[in-house]
Amino acid sequence: MTDFTIVPPASQDEEGWRRNWAAYQTRYDVIVQPLTTDVIWARLLDPASSMRGLIARDEQGNGIGFCHLVLHDNAWTLHPFCNLADMFVAASHRRRGVGRAMLKRIIAMAEENQWARVYWTTGRGNEPARALYDSVAGGPDQMVQYTVKMKP
Repeated sequence: MTDFTIVPPASQDEEGWRRNWAAYQTRYDVIVQPLTTDVIWARLLDPASSMRGLIARDEQGNGIGFCHLVLHDNAWTLHPFCNLADMFVAASHRRRGVGRAMLKRIIAMAEENQWARVYWTTGRGNEPARALYDSVAGGPDQMVQYTVKMKP
């Protein structure tokens, strides 16, 4: 039996999401501008947005994790691809199955909505996450991602 739930974000999740979003940024040593954070939260609640999300809540309803999904068209199929853009579990709740539960829920959403693919990236040195991802996806694919970062 789990002591958490995985649900779509709702307005009452904002405080916990913001706390975890800040911790996520600290983990990756990045700063997301406050306006961008506000817009991301609004997109997560907007059913017309291409962005989706999930919130992990503990038994008291506190946010203990999140994931951000971005649906997009592609040149390979008529069904959308789903990019798992961000996933985070609060340090106090890691190794309890929260990340695995979020991944399983994303895969179920993909099946329910006929998304053609779910994919994500992570840092080479993120061994704990990579062990989880390997167990769910069977290991990384053969693609190598390159990024050109544009100046804001």
